[in-house]
Amino acid sequence: MNFKTVLSVIAAAAALLAQNSFAASHAAAAPAASGAARAAVKAEAAAANKKHDTPAGEAGTKAKMEPKSDKARADVKTDTKAAVKKGETPAAGEAGAKPAAAAAKSDTSRAAVKAETAAANKKGELAPAGEAAKK
Repeated sequence: MNFKTVLSVIAAAAALLAQNSFAASHAAAAPAASGAARAAVKAEAAAANKKHDTPAGEAGTKAKMEPKSDKARADVKTDTKAAVKKGETPAAGEAGAKPAAAAAKSDTSRAAVKAETAAANKKGELAPAGEAAKK
């Protein structure tokens, strides 16, 4: 072995021993200092939770649950089925009531609509695909 290799092995061993002793000396002092601070923070948080005095932006007490329904499950199911039959429920994936324009049926036949569209296309009144209509 040459002198540089021996010297680098000795330096690496010394660094490992120094690291272990440094970590051991700090590990003994750290729990006492941070443990006391942690206990104080926990006690402070518990006191704030009891007073319902949680700072803004922090997780507060759990939200109160709504009271359960007094209707039986079978009654709710029958009410829902009746509402669906009457058309009072929104379509699957839709929120809220149907717009009035969508509920109205057209009285123009399919053939008449096709003829109107073809005539508008010949006149150049239709907007190109993917573009908004000009007003």
